[in-house]
Amino acid sequence: MKSAVMKQVKNTGLLQSEELHQYILKTSVYPREPEPLKELREATESHPMCFMATSPLAGQLISLMLKLTNAKKTIEVGVYTGYSLLLTALSIPADGKITAIDVDRNAYEIGLPFIRKAGVEHKINFQLSDAQTALDNLLQEEGNEGSFDFAFVDADKPNYKKYHERLIKLVKVGGIVAYDNTLWGGTVAMAESEVQEFMRPNRDAVVELN
Repeated sequence: MKSAVMKQVKNTGLLQSEELHQYILKTSVYPREPEPLKELREATESHPMCFMATSPLAGQLISLMLKLTNAKKTIEVGVYTGYSLLLTALSIPADGKITAIDVDRNAYEIGLPFIRKAGVEHKINFQLSDAQTALDNLLQEEGNEGSFDFAFVDADKPNYKKYHERLIKLVKVGGIVAYDNTLWGGTVAMAESEVQEFMRPNRDAVVELN
């Protein structure tokens, strides 16, 4: 399945050129990647589902958004091994807080040693839960509505719309709700017949969200 996914959704994103992608990584991305993130990225590469990890290129955009908005209180839906989570923890202030939600604690445990090594575990509240339940619980807690500065979602695409309905209530006016894979490797612009069957549910979900 992994090879099929990578064939349909190239790791180069919309560039569709591995040479150009590698050039950008080597000249503009990797030199700016903090050492803890590099170590976590390399540790994740041996994991069977490594293609799920946030790319360093996307990570730089997330870091920029966090800094431009002076984000301090954030939400992350979908953690995996924690690349974007660690990046967020490194980008927000020392007293910043991240509510991190995922159904897989085992994947998070892969990244936890690197999070601890970077000295940012105190910023993270990891919740082992499905996202809808966790977000509903946050909304029920007094003071949470409109209190978050930033949210990043990289999770099950068919539920993106449901997450969005909750996140726009939790994130303050002027904050940012960012979603990964909203072009689904360019398949959103493809004819239905060109998209492989196993890719269509996620592709249709992001089309609806967009």
